[in-house]
Amino acid sequence: MSITRGELLAFLRTYKYCAQSSRSPEGVPQVALMGAVVSDSFEVFFDTLATTRKLRNLRHDARCAFAFGSTVGGDLRTVQLDGPSDEPRQADLERLKALYFGAFPQGREREGWPGMTYLRVRPTWLRYADYGRTPPLVCSFDAEALAALR
Repeated sequence: MSITRGELLAFLRTYKYCAQSSRSPEGVPQVALMGAVVSDSFEVFFDTLATTRKLRNLRHDARCAFAFGSTVGGDLRTVQLDGPSDEPRQADLERLKALYFGAFPQGREREGWPGMTYLRVRPTWLRYADYGRTPPLVCSFDAEALAALR
């Protein structure tokens, strides 16, 4: 048994907030709860200010990880993913901002704030787990498998 692309995207889009982790230039792990959206190609996109630790960290080391999920209502599903971040430009940036503003309309107000920065993460690894089943369903994907997921 596996999960379909549509099921996986629907699960990820259920959660407007996720935990994002990165590593400081000094090697200290840091985590932030933040709003993010997921594109049809599993890109995770979010905004942040230039003064945040996450931006400092990601400009030093682009690698980061995310966790999506909750135990509310007995839902025991989660997605963990990791990959490199970048700061999209031009058409990519506009496409992702449109998706982001659809989920976070207040993001348009922040767009003009000094130091507002937009980041995208393209997963190189993703694991979906549903521990509410017997036996649990656990599916792992590398970047190639994610791209091929139907």
